[in-house]
Amino acid sequence: MIRTGLENLLQNPPAFLAGKKLGLLANPASIGPDYRHAKELIAKRFPGRLCALFSPQHGFFAEKQDNMIESDHSRDSLLGIPVFSLYGETRIPTQEMLAHVDALLVDIQDVGTRVYTFIHTLTLCMEAARDANIPLVVLDRPNPISGMRVEGNVLEPDQASFVGRHPIPMRHGLTMGEYALMANKVFHIGADLAVIPMTGWRRDMFFRDTGLPWVLPSPNMPTPETALVYPGQVIWEGTQLSEGRGTTKPFEFFGAPWLDTGAILKNLPQDALEGSILRPLIFEPTSGKHAGTPCHGFQIHVTQATKHQPYYQSLCLLKAVMDRHPTHFAFKNPPYEYEMEKLPMDLILGSRRLREAIAARQSVKEMRQNWEKDRLAYCRKTAGFLLYGPKGDFDPDS
Repeated sequence: MIRTGLENLLQNPPAFLAGKKLGLLANPASIGPDYRHAKELIAKRFPGRLCALFSPQHGFFAEKQDNMIESDHSRDSLLGIPVFSLYGETRIPTQEMLAHVDALLVDIQDVGTRVYTFIHTLTLCMEAARDANIPLVVLDRPNPISGMRVEGNVLEPDQASFVGRHPIPMRHGLTMGEYALMANKVFHIGADLAVIPMTGWRRDMFFRDTGLPWVLPSPNMPTPETALVYPGQVIWEGTQLSEGRGTTKPFEFFGAPWLDTGAILKNLPQDALEGSILRPLIFEPTSGKHAGTPCHGFQIHVTQATKHQPYYQSLCLLKAVMDRHPTHFAFKNPPYEYEMEKLPMDLILGSRRLREAIAARQSVKEMRQNWEKDRLAYCRKTAGFLLYGPKGDFDPDS
């Protein structure tokens, strides 16, 4: 049986938290095995000591649909304590906010992808907690796409943004707790950091293997299957193609009114389909890009998650779309996640050079070979911070 960091905190709280006023960074996915929210469980376990709540992108209830739609501060109606938004007037907890607490708990479900902003909110909180001289405690949860595989190019420093603060690959392979431990040392944050680990989780597990309940951590991450394709399918946010927002299958659906699905399939390398099936379809988004317009595209069905390479697959799809539709295809213009000048695609890929190589019709297989050295260096540098086995890609010399 798997127990999350939240459950382990409630059962055996560390002595250094005794008597401390607590803050909690959380959202709807911060639940116990009976679906009760962490705020209720913590407030019951530590009566009168939960003094402030903090919310990441999309709001405390994950009610905000899209990028750069901010949420306001509020007050929790159940507990009567402030809820501070970290995706509104600020993305960094202020010292005035942290003055309410003696320790900050973080219980957030990540999806294992660099551009998913929760890991960046985590490191900003670590820096703020360090400056406030208070401990930060991560209550660990599974990486839903497993912790065995690391995929993609390492972010280049000149493309750092809120969808990529630090030089890590697109599919980073870590839990939130492991990421915090790694970032604290490798990126020299130096926070007073503790991690309450899970028990029973192995990094070769995908979320469906855990038996834990899934609650969407953001509005367009409705199922664990969405998380499986997200490390690749998120790149469509940097284009004029629909990434499936405004449908029942965001990121699993993608396409455009003018897409020639037959030609795209013919121009994909065979290994890009490994572990998945691309099923042609027509969908009509109710909001977002091409709202109300039928789009020709695909649904990605992941048939073998251990073999599926979402980032490689989506880059191959991007190249095929650009080759087949040079007059229709376009990259999306700024702004994107508070960056007003750089192309959204460069921020998402973490590399201007990679976008230029795709535009120059370089093979994705060659691009993958070019980033392999940096990917392996990341794996070696990070291997010492793993809390769970087996090591998978983090043992590249085995």
